[in-house]
Amino acid sequence: MRLFTAIDLSEEVRRNLERLLERLRPAARLRWSRPENLHITTKFIGEWPEGRLEELKRALAAIPRPGPVAVAVRGLGWFPSQRAPRVFWAGIEAGPGLAELARQTELCTSRLGVPEEGRPYSPHLTLARVPPGTPLAALEKAIAGLPQTDFGAFTAVRFHLYLSELSPGGSRYTRLADFPLD
Repeated sequence: MRLFTAIDLSEEVRRNLERLLERLRPAARLRWSRPENLHITTKFIGEWPEGRLEELKRALAAIPRPGPVAVAVRGLGWFPSQRAPRVFWAGIEAGPGLAELARQTELCTSRLGVPEEGRPYSPHLTLARVPPGTPLAALEKAIAGLPQTDFGAFTAVRFHLYLSELSPGGSRYTRLADFPLD
C-alpha cells in the first residue's frame, strides 16, 4: 500500500484552483493535477504493509494535536527553480500548527520504521509536473496576466490517511482514516 497523510482543501479553495487550472492548462503541455486530488501533504509514508495498517492508524491517532490550523493558499512558483522547473505549485501559508503536525507525523512514522524526510517541511499544492524541455513562455505569460494569486483561506480541523494508487490516467486517492486536529 502506498500511503500519505494530508489536509484536505475547502470546497471554495478547490473551486478557485479548478478555475485557475482551466485557465492555465491550454498554455503548456504539463502533467496537470486533477483538482479533486489537490491536498496539503503532511507526510509521504510510501509503501506500507497492509497487515500493519491498524498499527499505523493507532499511532497517527495518538500524535499530539496542534488544534485547528488556519491555511491560506496564495502565490505560484516552481520547484526547484523557474529556470529548471520540475513542479509548478501554489503556495501554502499557515500558522505554526501545520509545521507542528508535519513534525509530529514525521516522529510518529519514523518510530514505525518510515524513513525521515531529508529536507525541511515545505507545504505546497502540486498543480502540475513539468516534463523536461517543455516550453513555458506561454504559461509564464498566462500567469503574469492573472488578476491575482490569492485562492482563498480556510481552517483545517482534521487530517487524513490516504491510499495512493498509481494508474496511467493519474493517481487515485482513497481516504482510509480521519483524525481531528483538536
